[in-house]
Amino acid sequence: MSAGAQPVLVPWSPAPAQLTMAYSVCRGITRANARNFYYAFLVLPKRKRQALSAVYAFMRRCDDIADDPGLAVQERRFKLDSWLDALHGAQQGQPTDDPILLALTDAQRRYTIPAGLLDDLALGTAMDVVDPASDNQSAPVSPDAAAGPLTVQYKTFDDLKLYCYRVASVVGLVCIHIFGYRDPAAEPLAEQCGLAFQLTNIIRDVKEDAAMGRVYLPEEDLAKFGLSAAELLATPDTTRFRRLLALEADRAREGYQAGDQLIPYIAEDSQPALWVLINIYRKLLEKIAARQYDVFSGKVTLTVSEKLRILGKGFLQRIT
Repeated sequence: MSAGAQPVLVPWSPAPAQLTMAYSVCRGITRANARNFYYAFLVLPKRKRQALSAVYAFMRRCDDIADDPGLAVQERRFKLDSWLDALHGAQQGQPTDDPILLALTDAQRRYTIPAGLLDDLALGTAMDVVDPASDNQSAPVSPDAAAGPLTVQYKTFDDLKLYCYRVASVVGLVCIHIFGYRDPAAEPLAEQCGLAFQLTNIIRDVKEDAAMGRVYLPEEDLAKFGLSAAELLATPDTTRFRRLLALEADRAREGYQAGDQLIPYIAEDSQPALWVLINIYRKLLEKIAARQYDVFSGKVTLTVSEKLRILGKGFLQRIT
Protein backbone atom coordinates (compact mmCIF):
# COMPACT_ATOMS: atom_id res chain seq x y z
CA MET A 1 0.00 0.00 0.00
CA SER A 2 1.41 3.37 -0.98
CA ALA A 3 1.99 6.04 1.63
CA GLY A 4 -0.82 8.09 0.16
CA ALA A 5 -3.25 5.21 0.57
CA GLN A 6 -2.50 4.64 4.28
CA PRO A 7 -5.67 4.84 6.41
CA VAL A 8 -6.03 7.85 8.67
CA LEU A 9 -6.10 6.80 12.31
CA VAL A 10 -8.90 8.48 14.22
CA PRO A 11 -8.06 9.06 17.91
CA TRP A 12 -10.17 6.82 20.12
CA SER A 13 -12.57 8.47 22.58
CA PRO A 14 -14.14 6.74 25.59
CA ALA A 15 -17.92 6.56 25.95
CA PRO A 16 -19.50 8.84 28.60
CA ALA A 17 -20.32 5.80 30.75
CA GLN A 18 -16.66 4.74 30.69
CA LEU A 19 -15.56 8.18 31.85
CA THR A 20 -18.15 8.20 34.62
CA MET A 21 -16.85 4.87 35.89
CA ALA A 22 -13.21 5.98 35.47
CA TYR A 23 -13.72 9.10 37.57
CA SER A 24 -15.56 7.03 40.16
CA VAL A 25 -12.53 4.71 40.48
CA CYS A 26 -10.19 7.69 40.87
CA ARG A 27 -12.45 9.21 43.50
CA GLY A 28 -12.32 5.94 45.45
CA ILE A 29 -8.51 5.86 45.27
CA THR A 30 -8.33 9.46 46.46
CA ARG A 31 -10.77 8.95 49.29
CA ALA A 32 -8.90 5.87 50.52
CA ASN A 33 -5.38 7.31 50.33
CA ALA A 34 -5.33 11.13 50.21
CA ARG A 35 -5.82 11.82 53.88
CA ASN A 36 -5.09 15.55 53.55
CA PHE A 37 -5.80 16.34 49.91
CA TYR A 38 -9.25 14.75 50.01
CA TYR A 39 -10.59 17.33 52.45
CA ALA A 40 -9.60 20.18 50.15
CA PHE A 41 -11.19 18.44 47.16
CA LEU A 42 -14.57 18.48 48.92
CA VAL A 43 -14.78 22.27 48.63
CA LEU A 44 -14.30 22.24 44.85
CA PRO A 45 -16.96 22.21 42.14
CA LYS A 46 -17.63 18.64 40.95
CA ARG A 47 -15.77 18.82 37.62
CA LYS A 48 -12.62 20.19 39.23
CA ARG A 49 -12.88 17.70 42.08
CA GLN A 50 -13.03 14.87 39.55
CA ALA A 51 -10.01 16.18 37.66
CA LEU A 52 -7.87 16.46 40.78
CA SER A 53 -8.91 12.95 41.82
CA ALA A 54 -7.64 11.68 38.47
CA VAL A 55 -4.30 13.46 38.98
CA TYR A 56 -4.01 12.06 42.50
CA ALA A 57 -4.80 8.52 41.32
CA PHE A 58 -2.07 8.79 38.68
CA MET A 59 0.45 9.92 41.31
CA ARG A 60 -0.68 7.14 43.64
CA ARG A 61 -0.03 4.53 40.97
CA CYS A 62 3.46 5.96 40.39
CA ASP A 63 4.21 5.88 44.13
CA ASP A 64 2.91 2.35 44.53
CA ILE A 65 5.21 1.12 41.77
CA ALA A 66 8.23 3.00 43.13
CA ASP A 67 7.67 1.74 46.68
CA ASP A 68 6.75 -1.88 45.88
CA PRO A 69 8.99 -3.97 48.19
CA GLY A 70 8.22 -7.09 46.19
CA LEU A 71 10.00 -5.79 43.09
CA ALA A 72 13.70 -5.36 42.43
CA VAL A 73 14.93 -1.88 41.47
CA GLN A 74 15.15 -2.75 37.77
CA GLU A 75 11.62 -4.17 37.79
CA ARG A 76 10.26 -1.00 39.37
CA ARG A 77 12.00 1.14 36.77
CA PHE A 78 10.59 -1.04 34.00
CA LYS A 79 7.05 -0.79 35.41
CA LEU A 80 7.33 2.99 35.79
CA ASP A 81 8.56 3.30 32.19
CA SER A 82 5.70 1.09 31.01
CA TRP A 83 3.19 3.15 33.00
CA LEU A 84 4.50 6.37 31.44
CA ASP A 85 4.40 4.79 27.97
CA ALA A 86 0.77 3.81 28.61
CA LEU A 87 0.00 7.43 29.52
CA HIS A 88 1.64 8.67 26.32
CA GLY A 89 -0.40 6.19 24.31
CA ALA A 90 -3.65 7.34 25.91
CA GLN A 91 -2.69 10.98 25.34
CA GLN A 92 -2.25 10.18 21.63
CA GLY A 93 -5.72 8.68 21.42
CA GLN A 94 -4.85 5.00 21.68
CA PRO A 95 -7.59 2.85 23.29
CA THR A 96 -7.15 2.00 26.97
CA ASP A 97 -9.28 0.32 29.58
CA ASP A 98 -7.28 1.69 32.52
CA PRO A 99 -9.68 3.95 34.48
CA ILE A 100 -6.90 6.20 35.76
CA LEU A 101 -5.61 6.93 32.27
CA LEU A 102 -9.14 7.42 30.94
CA ALA A 103 -9.93 10.00 33.62
CA LEU A 104 -6.51 11.67 33.55
CA THR A 105 -6.40 12.22 29.80
CA ASP A 106 -9.95 13.57 29.88
CA ALA A 107 -8.99 15.99 32.66
CA GLN A 108 -5.83 16.95 30.79
CA ARG A 109 -7.82 17.91 27.70
CA ARG A 110 -10.53 19.67 29.70
CA TYR A 111 -8.10 21.87 31.66
CA THR A 112 -5.24 22.12 29.14
CA ILE A 113 -2.69 20.56 31.48
CA PRO A 114 0.73 20.52 29.75
CA ALA A 115 1.86 16.95 29.06
CA GLY A 116 5.34 17.76 30.33
CA LEU A 117 3.99 18.35 33.84
CA LEU A 118 2.52 14.85 33.99
CA ASP A 119 5.81 13.43 32.74
CA ASP A 120 7.63 15.32 35.48
CA LEU A 121 5.36 13.75 38.10
CA ALA A 122 6.38 10.27 36.97
CA LEU A 123 10.05 11.27 36.65
CA GLY A 124 10.01 12.62 40.19
CA THR A 125 8.72 9.32 41.50
CA ALA A 126 11.44 7.52 39.54
CA MET A 127 14.03 9.51 41.51
CA ASP A 128 13.11 7.32 44.50
CA VAL A 129 13.96 4.18 42.53
CA VAL A 130 17.71 4.25 42.90
CA ASP A 131 20.47 1.73 43.42
CA PRO A 132 21.93 2.50 46.88
CA ALA A 133 25.42 2.30 45.36
CA SER A 134 24.60 4.71 42.53
CA ASP A 135 27.28 7.30 41.86
CA ASN A 136 24.83 10.21 41.87
CA GLN A 137 23.71 9.49 45.43
CA SER A 138 25.57 9.83 48.71
CA ALA A 139 27.30 6.67 49.85
CA PRO A 140 24.96 4.21 51.56
CA VAL A 141 25.18 3.91 55.31
CA SER A 142 24.81 0.40 56.70
CA PRO A 143 25.75 0.20 60.36
CA ASP A 144 23.38 -2.73 60.79
CA ALA A 145 23.43 -5.42 58.12
CA ALA A 146 19.96 -6.59 59.10
CA ALA A 147 18.52 -3.14 58.53
CA GLY A 148 20.03 -2.85 55.07
CA PRO A 149 21.67 0.20 53.48
CA LEU A 150 20.42 3.66 54.36
CA THR A 151 20.89 6.07 51.47
CA VAL A 152 21.19 9.83 51.88
CA GLN A 153 19.26 10.77 48.77
CA TYR A 154 20.60 14.30 48.20
CA LYS A 155 23.84 16.08 48.98
CA THR A 156 22.53 19.67 49.06
CA PHE A 157 19.25 21.47 49.59
CA ASP A 158 19.32 22.53 45.94
CA ASP A 159 19.49 18.84 44.98
CA LEU A 160 16.50 18.16 47.23
CA LYS A 161 14.60 21.06 45.65
CA LEU A 162 14.80 19.38 42.23
CA TYR A 163 13.17 16.28 43.69
CA CYS A 164 10.55 18.38 45.48
CA TYR A 165 9.88 20.29 42.27
CA ARG A 166 9.06 17.11 40.39
CA VAL A 167 6.98 15.37 43.05
CA ALA A 168 5.28 18.39 44.61
CA SER A 169 5.83 21.75 42.88
CA VAL A 170 4.67 20.18 39.63
CA VAL A 171 1.54 19.06 41.47
CA GLY A 172 0.98 22.70 42.37
CA LEU A 173 1.32 23.71 38.73
CA VAL A 174 -1.13 20.99 37.65
CA CYS A 175 -3.56 22.09 40.37
CA ILE A 176 -3.64 25.73 39.28
CA HIS A 177 -4.42 24.66 35.72
CA ILE A 178 -7.47 22.89 37.13
CA PHE A 179 -8.28 25.67 39.58
CA GLY A 180 -8.02 28.27 36.82
CA TYR A 181 -5.62 31.21 36.63
CA ARG A 182 -4.53 33.85 34.10
CA ASP A 183 -1.55 35.69 35.57
CA PRO A 184 1.78 33.85 35.10
CA ALA A 185 2.82 35.24 38.50
CA ALA A 186 0.77 32.38 39.97
CA GLU A 187 3.22 29.76 38.71
CA PRO A 188 6.29 30.42 40.93
CA LEU A 189 3.97 30.82 43.91
CA ALA A 190 2.44 27.39 43.18
CA GLU A 191 5.94 25.91 42.94
CA GLN A 192 6.93 27.33 46.33
CA CYS A 193 3.69 26.14 47.90
CA GLY A 194 4.31 22.61 46.59
CA LEU A 195 7.82 22.71 48.06
CA ALA A 196 6.31 23.57 51.45
CA PHE A 197 3.97 20.58 51.31
CA GLN A 198 6.81 18.21 50.45
CA LEU A 199 9.15 19.57 53.12
CA THR A 200 6.37 19.06 55.67
CA ASN A 201 5.99 15.46 54.50
CA ILE A 202 9.75 14.92 54.71
CA ILE A 203 9.88 16.24 58.28
CA ARG A 204 6.87 14.16 59.36
CA ASP A 205 8.07 10.96 57.69
CA VAL A 206 11.78 11.00 58.64
CA LYS A 207 11.48 7.81 60.70
CA GLU A 208 9.23 6.01 58.20
CA ASP A 209 11.46 6.90 55.24
CA ALA A 210 14.58 5.76 57.10
CA ALA A 211 12.90 2.40 57.69
CA MET A 212 12.59 2.16 53.89
CA GLY A 213 16.29 2.99 53.49
CA ARG A 214 15.80 6.61 52.44
CA VAL A 215 16.96 9.87 54.00
CA TYR A 216 15.71 13.01 52.28
CA LEU A 217 17.37 15.41 54.70
CA PRO A 218 20.30 16.81 52.68
CA GLU A 219 23.78 15.59 53.54
CA GLU A 220 25.03 19.17 53.92
CA ASP A 221 22.27 19.92 56.45
CA LEU A 222 23.04 16.80 58.46
CA ALA A 223 26.72 17.77 58.54
CA LYS A 224 25.87 21.34 59.56
CA PHE A 225 24.38 20.05 62.81
CA GLY A 226 26.91 17.28 63.37
CA LEU A 227 24.43 14.51 62.54
CA SER A 228 24.77 11.28 60.64
CA ALA A 229 22.17 9.30 58.73
CA ALA A 230 23.12 6.20 60.73
CA GLU A 231 21.52 7.74 63.82
CA LEU A 232 18.11 7.36 62.17
CA LEU A 233 18.36 3.58 62.11
CA ALA A 234 18.36 3.16 65.86
CA THR A 235 16.32 5.21 68.32
CA PRO A 236 17.16 8.79 67.35
CA ASP A 237 17.74 11.43 69.99
CA THR A 238 15.03 13.98 69.25
CA THR A 239 17.02 16.81 70.80
CA ARG A 240 19.88 16.21 68.36
CA PHE A 241 17.60 16.46 65.32
CA ARG A 242 15.46 19.33 66.58
CA ARG A 243 17.49 22.21 65.11
CA LEU A 244 17.82 20.49 61.73
CA LEU A 245 14.10 19.81 61.46
CA ALA A 246 13.36 23.38 62.58
CA LEU A 247 15.54 24.63 59.70
CA GLU A 248 13.52 22.62 57.19
CA ALA A 249 10.30 23.82 58.84
CA ASP A 250 11.33 27.47 58.41
CA ARG A 251 11.90 26.78 54.71
CA ALA A 252 8.42 25.25 54.52
CA ARG A 253 6.87 28.27 56.23
CA GLU A 254 8.22 30.50 53.46
CA GLY A 255 6.39 28.28 50.99
CA TYR A 256 3.12 28.57 52.88
CA GLN A 257 3.44 32.36 52.74
CA ALA A 258 3.75 32.00 48.97
CA GLY A 259 0.62 29.85 49.06
CA ASP A 260 -1.27 32.64 50.83
CA GLN A 261 -0.18 35.01 48.06
CA LEU A 262 -1.29 32.49 45.42
CA ILE A 263 -4.93 32.26 46.54
CA PRO A 264 -6.13 35.55 44.95
CA TYR A 265 -4.60 34.55 41.59
CA ILE A 266 -6.83 31.51 41.06
CA ALA A 267 -10.52 31.31 40.15
CA GLU A 268 -12.88 32.24 42.97
CA ASP A 269 -14.63 28.86 43.01
CA SER A 270 -11.28 27.18 43.77
CA GLN A 271 -9.89 29.60 46.35
CA PRO A 272 -11.55 27.88 49.36
CA ALA A 273 -10.05 24.51 48.35
CA LEU A 274 -6.53 25.92 48.15
CA TRP A 275 -7.07 27.70 51.46
CA VAL A 276 -8.14 24.41 53.09
CA LEU A 277 -5.16 22.52 51.66
CA ILE A 278 -2.62 25.13 52.77
CA ASN A 279 -4.05 25.36 56.25
CA ILE A 280 -4.27 21.60 56.77
CA TYR A 281 -0.59 21.23 55.91
CA ARG A 282 0.43 24.34 57.84
CA LYS A 283 -1.49 23.10 60.89
CA LEU A 284 0.33 19.77 60.58
CA LEU A 285 3.71 21.53 60.49
CA GLU A 286 2.88 23.63 63.54
CA LYS A 287 1.67 20.54 65.40
CA ILE A 288 5.07 18.97 64.75
CA ALA A 289 6.79 22.14 65.95
CA ALA A 290 4.64 22.18 69.10
CA ARG A 291 5.92 18.68 69.84
CA GLN A 292 9.48 20.03 69.65
CA TYR A 293 9.95 18.16 66.36
CA ASP A 294 9.56 14.76 67.99
CA VAL A 295 8.62 12.79 64.89
CA PHE A 296 10.33 9.66 66.18
CA SER A 297 8.09 8.47 69.01
CA GLY A 298 5.04 8.32 66.73
CA LYS A 299 3.71 9.69 63.46
CA VAL A 300 2.24 13.17 63.84
CA THR A 301 -1.12 13.60 62.12
CA LEU A 302 -4.12 15.88 62.34
CA THR A 303 -7.24 14.40 63.86
CA VAL A 304 -10.41 14.18 61.79
CA SER A 305 -11.96 16.90 63.96
CA GLU A 306 -9.00 19.22 63.33
CA LYS A 307 -9.36 18.70 59.58
CA LEU A 308 -13.13 19.15 59.72
CA ARG A 309 -12.74 22.48 61.51
CA ILE A 310 -10.49 23.72 58.71
CA LEU A 311 -12.86 22.25 56.10
CA GLY A 312 -15.82 24.00 57.74
CA LYS A 313 -14.06 27.36 57.46
CA GLY A 314 -13.37 26.56 53.80
CA PHE A 315 -17.05 25.85 53.15
CA LEU A 316 -17.95 29.15 54.78
CA GLN A 317 -15.57 30.94 52.41
CA ARG A 318 -17.21 29.20 49.43
CA ILE A 319 -20.72 30.20 50.60
CA THR A 320 -19.80 33.82 51.29
